[in-house]
Amino acid sequence: MSATRRDAVLSLALFAALAVAPLVAQALGAGYWVSLLTRVMIFAIAALGLDLALGVGGLVSFGHAAFMGIGAYMTAILGQEGWGDALIVVPVTLACAALFGLFAGYVSLRTRGVAFIMITLAFGQMAYFFAQALYLYGGDDGVTLAARTTVAGAPLFDNRLVFYYATLATLALVFALLRALVASRFGRALVGARDNETRMASLGFDVFRIRLVAFTVSGMIAALAGLLLANLTEFVSPAYLSWHRSGDLIFMTILGGLGSPWGPIAGAAAFLLAEEGLSHLTEHWKAAFGLAIILFTILTRGGLAGLAQRVFGPGRAP
Repeated sequence: MSATRRDAVLSLALFAALAVAPLVAQALGAGYWVSLLTRVMIFAIAALGLDLALGVGGLVSFGHAAFMGIGAYMTAILGQEGWGDALIVVPVTLACAALFGLFAGYVSLRTRGVAFIMITLAFGQMAYFFAQALYLYGGDDGVTLAARTTVAGAPLFDNRLVFYYATLATLALVFALLRALVASRFGRALVGARDNETRMASLGFDVFRIRLVAFTVSGMIAALAGLLLANLTEFVSPAYLSWHRSGDLIFMTILGGLGSPWGPIAGAAAFLLAEEGLSHLTEHWKAAFGLAIILFTILTRGGLAGLAQRVFGPGRAP
């Protein structure tokens, strides 16, 4: 089986499992799993966005939680101001995320390596402290959504199952758009800039602009995930923007396999489901969870995608 076909099969299997999961959960009387898997898909969307910058572009961003926070806060603020419909919330949220991404990317992409990581972290912390200063919208205590986002005036997100499948549809759309983007001339140029920046520049490519666009698009996708997360929890707080959340997104992406089409989805699922399972076993679950991540990283190369490659074979050129 070729690598391309293997990835396509595994991607379809993941989406098929997510499509039938709520039906199985309801049949078994385990309705809580619907909310948990909705959360998994929301973070999978954010991880897919981060993978465009990290896995495809080689940009280690430690401030992507800021984009999720922008999405969450714009949802809450617009809802409180009486503009809580998706036809308004989605474009405004994406526009705000794009502006923040362009500014943060323009500054941070002037640097490389550790300096880039630290500047993205600094932008993330700036957004975090700005959220704490929003006293009109709860400040450090956070803010409760006035109501879930409506869709063309209809309260569709109030139905848990409808919201689940809306999130699944968003995940599928983001997945398809990113696959098309990575396969395009832009995506190939981004990979080339990651592998050999000097050579791409000598060929006439504007490496800075390519990376800036990738960083911005990556942030917009994370903001979309923040919008959905706010509707899931019906509450937003500055904790959504903390650097710990950015670290979680990086762990999810690495756990799934950098640059893999389906890796970020599997990584988000493995991360959150393991977190949920261990939290029910012991009050010291964070220590066990950290140890499990360390062992998995040491014993496997390439995350879950690398593990699948070793199980099913390296594949051959399609």
